[in-house]
Amino acid sequence: MKGRLLAAALAGIALAALPAADGAAQKGKAAVQRDWTQTVARTPEGGFRMGNPDAPVKLIEYLSFACPHCAEFHHESGAALFQNYVRPGRVSIEYRNILINAADIPATVLARCAGGRAYFNMGHELMGSQRQWLGAMQGLSEAQRGQLRNQPPTAMAQRLAPMLGLDRIAARYGLTPAAQRACLSNMANFSQLEAISNQAHSQYGVEGTPTFVINGRVVTDTNAWPGIEPRLRGG
Repeated sequence: MKGRLLAAALAGIALAALPAADGAAQKGKAAVQRDWTQTVARTPEGGFRMGNPDAPVKLIEYLSFACPHCAEFHHESGAALFQNYVRPGRVSIEYRNILINAADIPATVLARCAGGRAYFNMGHELMGSQRQWLGAMQGLSEAQRGQLRNQPPTAMAQRLAPMLGLDRIAARYGLTPAAQRACLSNMANFSQLEAISNQAHSQYGVEGTPTFVINGRVVTDTNAWPGIEPRLRGG
């Protein structure tokens, strides 16, 4: 699968913790009150995890910010996933990005460069505004498409981001123009996405998005919130 993802995407152009307290009861109260949605870490696998690292339920979502079904899942799960499960520490959620088209490349790379909670916030905005920036991709002129053809991923992404308005979205999450240029010119950012895709395929057999893994086991019979939520209640 190595190398296929970026090549396929490029081909598409042509067309807070509380203070310590005394006593076990007070410690238990502090644990309940902690907001685990404020805890975000980058994982060794290249994903971004929000929540209690020791949560009894560990949810991994292989997703694309350009994937309509991923956006639908985010809309359906809404506040319930993050407020009812992640916030109290019952579930941790880790996003691992899979690229599905050319527009997805600068969107995903920029969100990952934003990092931390900004990664999640920007990713959620990207899923909520898919119609706008993916629509802009469909509306590119032939001259604009010509500027993108036969370009390496870094050059293509730097040209495409402002065409789709992704530069303005990224700016809202702390990425200055200089930071965006540095982000999109660093080939290591693109290579890591390739590595995530390869690992997803080899370890879990991931073929599409969204794909969910709960406590190390791939969910094969559903990728919708009504089917996923009951499996989180054990936490």
